[in-house]
Amino acid sequence: MIVVDHVAKAFGKRGEVKAVAGVSFNAPDGEITGLLGPNGAGKTTLLRILATLLAPDAGSAAVDGLDVIRDRVAVRRRIGVLSDARGLYPRLTARENIRYYGALHGLAGTLLARRIDELIEVLGIDAIADRRAQGFSQGERMKVAIARALVHDPRVILLDEPTNGLDIMSTRALRDLLRALRAEGKCLLFSSHVMQEVSALCDRIVILGRGRVVATGTAAELVAQSGQTTLEDAFVHLLGSGEGLAA
Repeated sequence: MIVVDHVAKAFGKRGEVKAVAGVSFNAPDGEITGLLGPNGAGKTTLLRILATLLAPDAGSAAVDGLDVIRDRVAVRRRIGVLSDARGLYPRLTARENIRYYGALHGLAGTLLARRIDELIEVLGIDAIADRRAQGFSQGERMKVAIARALVHDPRVILLDEPTNGLDIMSTRALRDLLRALRAEGKCLLFSSHVMQEVSALCDRIVILGRGRVVATGTAAELVAQSGQTTLEDAFVHLLGSGEGLAA
């Protein structure tokens, strides 16, 4: 489970750029929670704080009861992260990239080899498994990065725009994989600005605007709350009505 409590983060010499301004929400186990918002809403900054890459200026965040600052090493063992920067090593093959991250998490031998083979099959990357990552398409890089994030079978999974660059069939396969992880009781936090993906995957949605929470709920609850007929219309309406919060 992820608990975010009044987290704030600003950038700039005087903290004039408020990327996150007092955000609070919970992401339960066994659910996919969506962070939905336009570019600049604070989604990536929040994910980086939860991944222990950034320290919040105020507030707190915890993963399975572990504080992301005090217990950062333990948090890193529990999370799998797909960041917005995929960061594959270009001179390593897809298999070697996955194996390297598995080794960093303490996996080795037949256990690691079996886990890599499972992910290669599930993600359909057999054809590129033993090719160097240099020259991979955006979708191919994405699939390898997803495998790398999941190799140690984490309890909590953070995904920043995971379908970016994937074709229709790959997107469907990824959806099936994320639903399977949810069925295993894992906690998934899914960041996107693509309405269709959030609607198709997420059990609950947190709408962000200018670094603040504008609304939370299921897709149906957000539609009802806004008085609109579709999630897209609800998003636009709620984001507009929440502008005053971000001023």
